[in-house]
Amino acid sequence: MKLAEETPGSGDLRIAWRRAVTETKAVLQKADAAWSRHGCPASGECCQLSVTKRQPFLWPSEWKLLEEQLKRSRRPMPAPRPDGACPFLDAQGKRCTVYESRPFGCRTFFCHRITGPAKVPSEDTNTLLDRLAALNLAVDAEAAPRAMLEWCADAEP
Repeated sequence: MKLAEETPGSGDLRIAWRRAVTETKAVLQKADAAWSRHGCPASGECCQLSVTKRQPFLWPSEWKLLEEQLKRSRRPMPAPRPDGACPFLDAQGKRCTVYESRPFGCRTFFCHRITGPAKVPSEDTNTLLDRLAALNLAVDAEAAPRAMLEWCADAEP
């Protein structure tokens, strides 16, 4: 799926998406802060998408952020993994190769082994999700989150 900014003559749209990506970074930082009292065992279990049967859904601005990180590091879009895990995992399937730009769902989508307070910051999380939706919809009224593997399948190598 091509994003609207890729259409010739859409300079204003390109600027709008650039702003949305910048705002997305701020939302992701706030998500990290909201969940800072919770910990993850860093096992990569939640990234085993074919095992969990769940995957994060990304708004277009989150996907663009991932693409930007790959471009900065001069890495191609990763191929699907034979084990069905997130394609952004390292070869051992334990570490995220795009950790600094990982999507909202990967920052707040913990496995059953989460550590920290029993109460999760659901109000903060919902407020941030609403903000993420609003900033994408402000650029494209038809924007919607899509499953990670759908974005990957449609990405150009």
